[in-house]
Amino acid sequence: MTTIETLAVIPARLGSQRLRAKPLFKLLGRELVLWVLDGVRKSGRIDRVIVAADDDRVVSIVESAGGEAMMTPPSLPTGTDRVAYVAEKIPSRFVLGVQCDDPMVDAGVTGPMIDALASDSDIGLALLAKKIEDQDEAARDSIVKVVFGLNHNALYFSRAPIPFARGSAAACFKHIGPYAWRREALFRFAALPQTPLEISESLEMLRLLEHGEVIRCIETETDSIEIDTPEDARMFEEYMRGRRG
Repeated sequence: MTTIETLAVIPARLGSQRLRAKPLFKLLGRELVLWVLDGVRKSGRIDRVIVAADDDRVVSIVESAGGEAMMTPPSLPTGTDRVAYVAEKIPSRFVLGVQCDDPMVDAGVTGPMIDALASDSDIGLALLAKKIEDQDEAARDSIVKVVFGLNHNALYFSRAPIPFARGSAAACFKHIGPYAWRREALFRFAALPQTPLEISESLEMLRLLEHGEVIRCIETETDSIEIDTPEDARMFEEYMRGRRG
């Protein structure tokens, strides 16, 4: 089988805790999974896009829109485990895991991460970090915060506000958008059991950090509206209506 450069996988699980049947939730009359699929298709530098589903309804909607979907076992514990399941069947150099809550994914999001992986073979995972401007975001547990070192390698991820600011305020960053994996690192992740910090924070990236993998954080000015709650959906719809004038 021919090896492609970059495979994109969108894990679309119906059993979301925050927003029921999230992939099928409609934004401006269209299912969320189709917004994400369209964004990835248009982002460039992606050779193949597959939705990793756990329900026939998601498969049907994706295929009706001309997309490609693959059923994955319901026993897989995380979205990234679903990404790895699909990636095992399709040889590629890099694997982009795009959360099914990110209808604003585009080339400005995916390109810098792929470039980082291509330029440094020590990086197992690359992701984007955006400086938090609205401090209300720092307190929201639906927004994942990240602290990274001077080399921009991740030190910790949390749903709590980090770092603690004593005296002068320290910059607080949030993780946004997809994950860009070196294929071998993705499979190492999938072969490892869930770790204590990962379970405590409910954040898959901590499994990698607890096992000593390198995660490169790329600073970006790009922001996103990730759909975790009905309020997020309302904000996104207002944003899109504004863009359309």
